[in-house]
Amino acid sequence: MSSAHPVTSHDEIRQWADQHGGRPAMVDTEGEGGILRLDFQEKDENLKEISWEEFFKIFEERKLALLLPEGQKSRFNKFVSRS
Repeated sequence: MSSAHPVTSHDEIRQWADQHGGRPAMVDTEGEGGILRLDFQEKDENLKEISWEEFFKIFEERKLALLLPEGQKSRFNKFVSRS
């Protein structure tokens, strides 16, 4: 069974995303904020690509952590509350 661990380090998140071909993005909710995502490979038309600066601003404002897999092969990731 695979396991995941929560990550809050901006450097670690960015490095993991870069290694897996991920780009910072969000679901555009046409309102305040949006739902953070990492977009992989071909651009997903339902996601709006954003800068890492904007990504981490939202990440910190919402006090999120990113669950990442223990193994290197999986692109599994999930945003969760730090609490």
